Amino acid sequence: MSKNVLLTGGTGFIGSHLIEMLLENGYNVSVLSRSSKKNNPQVTYYQWNLKQNLIDEEAVLKADYIIHLAGEGIVEKRWTSRRKKAIVESRVKPIELIHSILVKHNKTLDAFVSASGIGIYGAKTDHKICNENTPPANDFLGTTCQKWENAVDTIGALNIRTVKVRTGIVFGKDEGFIKKLAPTFKSGFGAVLGSGKQYLPWIYIDDLCRIYLKTIADEKLEGPYNACVTDNTTNSRFSKTFANLFGYTIWLPKIPPFFLRFLLGEMSEAVLKGQRVSSEKIQETGFQFQFTDLEKTLINCIK
Repeated sequence: MSKNVLLTGGTGFIGSHLIEMLLENGYNVSVLSRSSKKNNPQVTYYQWNLKQNLIDEEAVLKADYIIHLAGEGIVEKRWTSRRKKAIVESRVKPIELIHSILVKHNKTLDAFVSASGIGIYGAKTDHKICNENTPPANDFLGTTCQKWENAVDTIGALNIRTVKVRTGIVFGKDEGFIKKLAPTFKSGFGAVLGSGKQYLPWIYIDDLCRIYLKTIADEKLEGPYNACVTDNTTNSRFSKTFANLFGYTIWLPKIPPFFLRFLLGEMSEAVLKGQRVSSEKIQETGFQFQFTDLEKTLINCIK
């Protein structure tokens, strides 16, 4: 019989791609959504409301695997106190609700897989290469990811295999990170941010979805895994490569840090700093990235 996979955040950029790949691989897919809209006739949709602590229990009880992708965008809005709270709660609260249902019904799962972020290593730039054993940072991104992963551990305490996918910047065709930047670069106004030396660990959407498939199919996978290409791409290299694809060399001066801090506040740290991150652990499981060349990947995103 086909296994049932339940997704939170299944209507977003990553979730919509992952659904297609899961269906292609013979899984039954269901989605927890705030909307009653049914985007895909092959998917079963269940409703939830985090503000009211409501979740359709049937969604959890029918699941063999749960993949948790839900969460407010990190760089969508300025980091006010209210926004920070929403970012954390949108990641942690769904896990708490799912945990309560699992306990209430003594329900087990084949695996619980959660998104996380390389932001756990902090908003800082140095030459140290971070791996899964690197301690979490004490800044906002670091503590957010730590709370996120601590919530996942409560599922693990129920004797359920758990996996945490620490994701880098996700590239995709006309979506996500690329969608935000493409209009500016296409119009000839691309620029390097800050010093340009900050690292930009990235992953193409297809590779990320293949990692999620591996986390549910491979019972040996457990704990955190970095999901990004280890090629030491910096903001400067990315920006110059992206501009070249639109037929020009960057002519604007680097956007100074003080201007970005004025414009974005504390959130500017997310774009002004970045870590080198190793993907050795996931590759040691036999996973092979299909998209490792920055220029070719970016061409694939805009063609």
